[in-house]
Amino acid sequence: MELQHVNVKLYLENSRHVDLEALIPVFHNWIQDQICEELLIDVADYRHVHAGPGVVLIGHEADYSVDNTDSRLGIRYNRKAILVGSNQSRLKQPLRAALVACQRLESDPSLEGKIRFDRREIELFINDRLIAPNLEDTYTVLKPALEVFFQELFEGNGFSLRHNSNPRSLFSVAVKSTKPLDPESLLKKLSS
Repeated sequence: MELQHVNVKLYLENSRHVDLEALIPVFHNWIQDQICEELLIDVADYRHVHAGPGVVLIGHEADYSVDNTDSRLGIRYNRKAILVGSNQSRLKQPLRAALVACQRLESDPSLEGKIRFDRREIELFINDRLIAPNLEDTYTVLKPALEVFFQELFEGNGFSLRHNSNPRSLFSVAVKSTKPLDPESLLKKLSS
């Protein structure tokens, strides 16, 4: 199975104190300053949608959003363009992009340190029901590759994988680490 359209969501620790409106000018600055690898186009405000996409930074190859899907606030990287390479590299790219976005948001002075990401949980989605239908069979096929990927990435930190088997949802796997992860060391490993 060749993975494409991989999404990564990193959850916020302090979601009750986050004002999504403050993200709109931040995302506009990302477009103006061209700070991402992807071509960024516009910002869409979906704060009015309950448990929805929140604030979305729309790009050509990918979208970034601080969304509230499943009533859990976090940053989501949605890879839309096709990636070449192995499944391992197709997992690395969106995770790296999501981690870099997290660092940018955490360090943005206009957000006054109100955004901090949970360093223990990562959720992966495959936004393509044809490639990865949300079935137990899909999880059985992908689980060994996911275990290898996260064992190498976490270097000895214990972790668990949990498949969201809700048939109405995209195929997704929550990855929980037993210890907080260091974004800097993860980015170094993902860049190699």
